[in-house]
Amino acid sequence: MSALDEIALLTITGEPTSMAAYRGQVILVVNVASRCGFTPQYAGLQMLYQQYHTRGFTILAFPCNQFAWQEPADGDEIATFCQQQFAVQFPLFAKTNVNGRRAHPLFRYLKRAQAGCLGTKAIKWNFTKFLLDRQGHVVARFAPTTMPETLAEKIESLL
Repeated sequence: MSALDEIALLTITGEPTSMAAYRGQVILVVNVASRCGFTPQYAGLQMLYQQYHTRGFTILAFPCNQFAWQEPADGDEIATFCQQQFAVQFPLFAKTNVNGRRAHPLFRYLKRAQAGCLGTKAIKWNFTKFLLDRQGHVVARFAPTTMPETLAEKIESLL
């Protein structure tokens, strides 16, 4: 069992799980928000999920309220918004801190593994994306401005 597998997670409905539940899959981890200029990316994320899910790909979405308070809702409201506005089928998790002293262990792991622009570790905004291969290696980090649809070729290469 790897260090990644041991990271505990809490689903949007409050159920405990861990990264071990996603072992062997290609994973795109994204910090999301419902009141962000990048919120329409949910549609592109859902398209990727639909296109590749049956081949061993998943998206793990973590709502985050650390950037201009763009995710003030609670878990039920977030889940309802994602379903009604974008028909999201990929896993959603409890609201999560991605930076600072209280950053979730998953995001500490991801930031250590893959620095951002100019070597920065901090996540700069919502919809930052991390792509992991089937072995749990972080192979790429993408800025919030990177549209999900542009990741298809990279995802295919890992499937």
